[in-house]
Amino acid sequence: MKYPVVIHKDEDSDYGVTFPDLGGCFSAGDTIEEALANAQEAAECHIEGILIDSEPIPVPTNIEKHKDNPDFKNGIWLSLRWI
Repeated sequence: MKYPVVIHKDEDSDYGVTFPDLGGCFSAGDTIEEALANAQEAAECHIEGILIDSEPIPVPTNIEKHKDNPDFKNGIWLSLRWI
């Protein structure tokens, strides 16, 4: 599945990656590459937990749904195949 992700970095912090369609799923890393690699592992673990709990896997939406959310202001958007 392709989920939108937003990469963000605040001053004095690592790069963060958030999956807006996977509530509570996020990751970080010293570099963008490391943050994205860690995000893949986070998404896999998050979805594994959803499956263990017998809950439905959230349907991915498009970036347009989230891009105006002030929580993601100044973020870099990607839509990547994770699962």
